[in-house]
Amino acid sequence: MIGVVVPAHNEENGLPRLLAALQAPVDSEALEVVVVANGCTDGTAAIARSHDVHVIETPVPSKIQALALGDRSISGFPRLYVDGDVVITYDDVVRLAGALGAEVHAAGPRRSFPMTGVATLVRLYYRIWQQLPGVRDELYGRGVICVDEVGHERLRGWRDVMSDDLLIAMSFAPQERVVVEGTAAVIRPPKTYRDLLRRRVRAATGNARLASSSDRPQLRGSGASLGFLIRLAGRSPRLLPGVLVFAITGVLARVGAAAAVRRGDTRWHRDESSRS
Repeated sequence: MIGVVVPAHNEENGLPRLLAALQAPVDSEALEVVVVANGCTDGTAAIARSHDVHVIETPVPSKIQALALGDRSISGFPRLYVDGDVVITYDDVVRLAGALGAEVHAAGPRRSFPMTGVATLVRLYYRIWQQLPGVRDELYGRGVICVDEVGHERLRGWRDVMSDDLLIAMSFAPQERVVVEGTAAVIRPPKTYRDLLRRRVRAATGNARLASSSDRPQLRGSGASLGFLIRLAGRSPRLLPGVLVFAITGVLARVGAAAAVRRGDTRWHRDESSRS
């Protein structure tokens, strides 16, 4: 049986979409789904219980601890870890599980970004971000990762870091992971540029902390170099506005991250606009 762990912190708006999408079709084997409602002050746990899933509640608002709790409560493999604010279908879960084997120990879906109601600057940013080599090929930023038992051994320590997504992705060498064509995780982007910047500062802060850790895995970059951006704009001049927005956002995120590191700020600045 395929196991699915869903860490959910105040996800009462988006969680019903995910749980409905994970429902098994008639005559198909059900998934073993556990929702870990962590530090919730809304109806996340009650909504989860209204579906045919196992629910764990913890007062601690920690995604890493929620992943560890859910991980210990299920036995199925392959196993998926799915953020509570994304949507992936039952069929795509099965496709991801089927992509594992031989040397491939981790799989992720393609991304789908609904842009309805999203600010122009945010659209421009994501137009460039999605073209970065690391973004196309690595498993971070997808909200979903599927592992076999070998891959699970890489993760089960569940180190408490801000950039858990990056740490998990970097736990697998390029030949050990795959992005599965024909699958998609629906990820709702920030609706405003202010919220996008909050999200990027958080990511840059976590990445900087992870990079300074002595026991981190080998980190592979996204490819967002100045040379890459110049070549991208040169090949497609229509992308120049997006390149400028992307570059400026990157600078602002690094400045914000440096300030957060100096302050020792480890707060999780969550984007709420994508959840409204």
